This record gives sequence, structure tokens and C-alpha cells, in this order.
Amino acid sequence: MNAPAAHGVLASNVMHFARLLRRAGLPVGPGEVVAAATALAHVDITDRRVMHAALRAVMLRRHEHAALFDQAFSVFWRNPEAATFEALLAQMDGRAPSQERAPPGARRLAEAMATAKPRDRPPTPDQPQQIDAILTASGQERLETLDFEAMSAAEIAETKAEIGRLSLPLDERRTRRFRVAARGSRVDLKRTMREALRHSGEIFDITRRVPVTKPPPLVVLCDISGSMARYAQILLHFLHAVANDRDRVTVFLFGTRLTNITRQLARRDPEIAFAHVASLVPDWSGGTRIGEALGEFNRLWSRRVLAQGAVVLLVTDGLDRDGAVGLAENMARLHRSARRVIWLNPLLRYDGFAPKSQGARAMLPYVDEFRPVHNLASLRGLVTALSSAAPPRLQAAALWEGRT
Repeated sequence: MNAPAAHGVLASNVMHFARLLRRAGLPVGPGEVVAAATALAHVDITDRRVMHAALRAVMLRRHEHAALFDQAFSVFWRNPEAATFEALLAQMDGRAPSQERAPPGARRLAEAMATAKPRDRPPTPDQPQQIDAILTASGQERLETLDFEAMSAAEIAETKAEIGRLSLPLDERRTRRFRVAARGSRVDLKRTMREALRHSGEIFDITRRVPVTKPPPLVVLCDISGSMARYAQILLHFLHAVANDRDRVTVFLFGTRLTNITRQLARRDPEIAFAHVASLVPDWSGGTRIGEALGEFNRLWSRRVLAQGAVVLLVTDGLDRDGAVGLAENMARLHRSARRVIWLNPLLRYDGFAPKSQGARAMLPYVDEFRPVHNLASLRGLVTALSSAAPPRLQAAALWEGRT
């Protein structure tokens, strides 16, 4: 093969490699493709390590995408033929239980490889695109009301995509700080006098100010016991979207122990974030000690994260393995420390549900609201509730009587 032909093949492979990265979720655009082709023209492409370093330097934007990029490079440049992509990634994703766990993003890369084609052509004029919109609306309505526990893998994927598009504009609260405003309700005397000193003491304008408003902190305590595993798995996508969209969001998981995962959820890539969460949480799908977990939260974290009128979301079904030991006392302290405690319970989807367990009876007097959290519609209702002004704090017994 002559040099120009070889150069053309290399540029084509770089373009297909960039398309693969985009399918896997990495932000790779035309600028990165041009930079990659230019970089490979100045390095020895027969040296695999040099080629990898060159492409990594110009195509990778975030450090958290490095693991996924390395996987894609290893598989694509080993054999760039599309016919072998699926077989290669099947070994990476379909591992035996005794094998090493696939790195974050392996499943997404496998799907990108399986759908990759040697060439991506737009439809020709004699083959117009056809969009089948039959039953689209009814399918969306069904997805809104379908229980998380009854969803198939494809429905869960659609639900996660919908959750990623949810926004959470918490109701803003007035703080003690002020900012300058043209039509403020108060006169800023200090700033007015400082401005006057610049003009030999003459006051030409009166500076005004208004109070600064900001949403309150949001603290989430999510149960990951066996009875809550499926709901917690999907709710993590909602919490990841919220944590990456707002400031002052703190997330804890609890089963038999309490784990703070706020730092892990701060990663933009959800698969990488959840991989870090999985490595940090050893008690997933185990038992539940709600009272012990809340006691640890009150001792170690409440003063740090419950300041400035924090809103607490307590996600649990109220089934406590320890028989609600210490739960009432710790719930009472949590209720006193927070401005608003909302209990999210998937069992509320049943019309005949009653708080008969010891844990539920111990928690009920110390919550301001209780809401179901079992489908997309319930999550949208939660977003609406958090976006509106908080109702007055009432006794939970009265709330329950009003519900029943």
C-alpha cells in the first residue's frame, strides 16, 4: 500500500474510532478528530504505546473518561473490523462470576461496538426516512405509571433517560445576606456613603439592596436493603442528576451501616459514579438498621449538613431488622434539626397500605410529608412538591387521617 492510501485508511479509522467514542458517551467532536489525525502524522504509529498516548492527549477531555477511552482503544485498534466488535466486547461484558469485574463503562462500550458499522451513510433520496409514531403517547403514559419493580430492562433504560431530564428547582429561601439592586427595598447606607466620597461628599445616587435568596440544602437518606434494592437502583439515577445539577446536595445510603456517597455522585459520568458507589457500599441488598443508621447520621453529620433550613428525603419502606430500636428518638432529633422531613415509601402505592410495622409506626409521628416513590409519575410529583413552598408542619397522625 502506498503512502497516500495508507494515510487515507488511517484517517478513516480515526474517524470511526471517534464515532465509537461518541456512541459510548464521550464528548468527541470534529475538532478532536482533526487533532488526532494531525497528532498521528507526527508520531510513530507502529509503536502502540506512542499511538495510544497521542490519541489520549488530544481526544480525552475529562480524567474520569480515561478508563472508558483505554477500553475503546484496546478493542478498536486490536481489530477495527466491525464484524468482530460484538465478540470482543462479549468477553469483556459477559464475564463469569469468578472473573475480574468489568471496568466502568464496559456495558455502554459493548452496546456502542455492537451497533457500530464500517460506514455511516445518510438515507438516499429514493429511500426516505419513515418514523413510526404508532402508540407513542400511550407507551409514554404506561411508562409514567409502571412500577419500577415490574419494568423490563428496556423500560428501565427508558426510565433512566427520562429521570436524567428531570430538573429540581427547589423553592428558594430568604437568607441574611443582601445584594445590590436598582429597586431594592432597603437603602445600603455604607455603599451610598462610599460612593459619595468619590464625589467630594456629594450624594448623587442612593444605593439600594435586596435579600439574597437561595434553595435550601437537600439531604437524602436512602435505604438499600433487599426490599428496596430495585427502587434504590433507579433512584440513584435521580439523585445523580440532582447532585450534578444543584449545589448543597448530600446523599447517604444505609442498610446495616451509613455511607456518604456525595463525592462519588459528583462525577459527571453516571456509570463511573455508580462504579465508585458500588466499591464503597458493602451492604447493598442486605438487612436494614434504620435506627442505628439515623443515630450515626445525627452524631456525625447532622450539624454539618442540616444548617440553613435543610430538606431531608428519607427513602425507605420502614422495615427495620432491629425492631425499631432507637428509631423514634433518632427520628425526633432529625425532625427537630431539619426544616422539612419527607418520607418516600414505595409501599404507599398500595391503597390498603397501613403503617403496621414497628419501624413505620416509630417514624410516622416525625415526618412532615409522606409520598410514594415507585414510578416516574411519583418522581415528577416529588419534584413539584420540592419546587413549591413548604406547607406548615403538621402532626403526621393528622396527615395520615387525612389520607385515609
